[in-house]
Amino acid sequence: MEKQILLDKDIREPLFDFLEETYGKVRILEEKMTGRARADVVMITEEKLYGIEIKSDADTYARLKKQVKNYDMYYDRNIIVAGSSHAIHIAEHVPKHWGIITVEADKDSNADFYILREPVENPKVKDDCKISILWRIELNNLLSINGLPRYPRKSKYFVQQALLERIDHDILWKQVCNELFERDYNTIEETIEEYRRNKRK
Repeated sequence: MEKQILLDKDIREPLFDFLEETYGKVRILEEKMTGRARADVVMITEEKLYGIEIKSDADTYARLKKQVKNYDMYYDRNIIVAGSSHAIHIAEHVPKHWGIITVEADKDSNADFYILREPVENPKVKDDCKISILWRIELNNLLSINGLPRYPRKSKYFVQQALLERIDHDILWKQVCNELFERDYNTIEETIEEYRRNKRK
């Protein structure tokens, strides 16, 4: 019997359930801009940011080299989720610090996941890139939490650097993860408008 081909849409929702079962408390963000590429999934734990690329059975490796480079700049750990058609050769296409999860259809046509390789710390992650994931509102929250000035007329980049320079990184990255856990896409427009009104005062 020919193996069932799993597409991206067949993988996502079951994958999120699998990640929650495996990692415990997590927040999932989909389709997050990562430099000049787009991360399929960003998973936030209490202390780490994970970039997750999905390569379904219908995908090729054409853009993977560029994607790997971008993911490695932004995330503490990275994982590739590969359809069964890629399982034999996927390890040849990602660095050794990347985790590998394979997925195939079980007898009931449901996605079945297997951890082929656990991710380890990414040696290439850049602090400047990682903190850029936060919105300005979230950066302001971190300034307030840590008793730093608000810098209302300074650029977002200036605020990012101030946080990186003045806060112990073990503390800072836990705070970053907490901000991402609390991110509310439903109220962001209202929050941004309130920030702009306060800035004009």
